[in-house]
Amino acid sequence: MRRLILLRHAKTETDAPTGKDHDRRLEERGRADAAAMAEWLSEQRLVPDQVLVSTATRTRQTWDILSGLFAAGTEPQVEHLPELYSASAAQLLQAIHEVSAGINRLMLVGHNPGLHELALGLTCGCNEADRKLLSGNMPTSAIAVIDFPIADWADARFGTGKLQHFVSPKILREAS
Repeated sequence: MRRLILLRHAKTETDAPTGKDHDRRLEERGRADAAAMAEWLSEQRLVPDQVLVSTATRTRQTWDILSGLFAAGTEPQVEHLPELYSASAAQLLQAIHEVSAGINRLMLVGHNPGLHELALGLTCGCNEADRKLLSGNMPTSAIAVIDFPIADWADARFGTGKLQHFVSPKILREAS
């Protein structure tokens, strides 16, 4: 069994001082939302073995907030990959295929629309209630946890994942 945790970056400023989308930073709400999602991950004991992070400023800042939830000695392997920025669902799946078979829990910190399309594609065989959760959007700071009955990440395919959790800051606020 392999577990994939998809995390969309937190809420960002509209424009970066440089004018480049890649350089957009988290706004205050984004930092608070990322911290809330880190707490949820910790409560659920969803600690990844490896994390793939886009090199965009907002994804790196989101990961920096989340990385504080890990106890000393349990920190995951982290790779910052430029190809995750603006990646399609197929490109994201290719990055997943390249992960070592020894990794059981993988987290991807990335961007829409690719991340949302990946979540939809991986779980397209799931039940209607699960599909409804993912159907509208993957808002900032949202997390989708998807399980696969495979022994190697190279065997992950569209339609073979089972959605275990879908949560966003808004869903957490409404639940409390």
